[in-house]
Amino acid sequence: MNRRLLTILLVAFSIATICSLLVVRLIRNQAGGRPPATTRVLAANSDIKLGMVLTADNLTTMEITGTPPKGTILEKDKSTAIGRGVVSELYAGEPIIDSRLAAPGSGGGLAATIPPGMRACAVKVDEVVNVSGFVTPGMRVDVLISGTPPGVQDTTQGTESRTLLQNIQVLSAGSDIQKDAEGKPKQVQVVNLLVTPEQAESLSLASNLKIQLVLRNPLDTTIAPVPGTATGNLFSGSNNGPAKPPRRAVKSAAPKVFSIEVFNGSKQSQEKFASPGGHQ
Repeated sequence: MNRRLLTILLVAFSIATICSLLVVRLIRNQAGGRPPATTRVLAANSDIKLGMVLTADNLTTMEITGTPPKGTILEKDKSTAIGRGVVSELYAGEPIIDSRLAAPGSGGGLAATIPPGMRACAVKVDEVVNVSGFVTPGMRVDVLISGTPPGVQDTTQGTESRTLLQNIQVLSAGSDIQKDAEGKPKQVQVVNLLVTPEQAESLSLASNLKIQLVLRNPLDTTIAPVPGTATGNLFSGSNNGPAKPPRRAVKSAAPKVFSIEVFNGSKQSQEKFASPGGHQ
């Protein structure tokens, strides 16, 4: 055999052997390397509804590979989660985040879901003419009021309707903040709204008027300049325009009274005359 060809074959075989050894060593190093770090965290054992208070039976543990999400409660901190109310629904197998729970000691129920500085205001609504049956926690609504303004003398316009509040969050509907067994919204006559203290005062004054809730898209946060309307505008064809300013009752001024003394001989008398319109 040609000595040159033999040399080339030996060199090629040597290179192939070295490459094979390097590949085998690399594979062994990867297979025998350290496994990725895991962290045991708390998770929901079953679906946990809004307002419930966590117990040990509601909790389980799970392993998360790598860095757990921010705010995740670790297994060793299980005692810090028990007894806290749920402010956002949790689902089975979902890691429990600290921000999804109420502050320690605040308990559960509706009160635990109220952010600092806000108020839960109960509004009585008519289940026949409004959409209260379709209002569930987390939705956004506008609050409309209908009635006759106090002190209005001109009633030709009829009942007036105005938008009192816009983009208000619904906390609960009725005494139970959950849905029914079939997951459908309940027909109720009381809706709790999340409002500021100033808005709560306005709702309190409007409690004697007819209140209607209007659903809106949760992504639509625009506050529309709604002027309001009146019944008379519906029949006049100008229902898109604002309601006419109400005419307030004005007390008429009392007419002036003039006194005239009349002398008839030795007799003296006094006569009083009222001037029409109060002018002399």
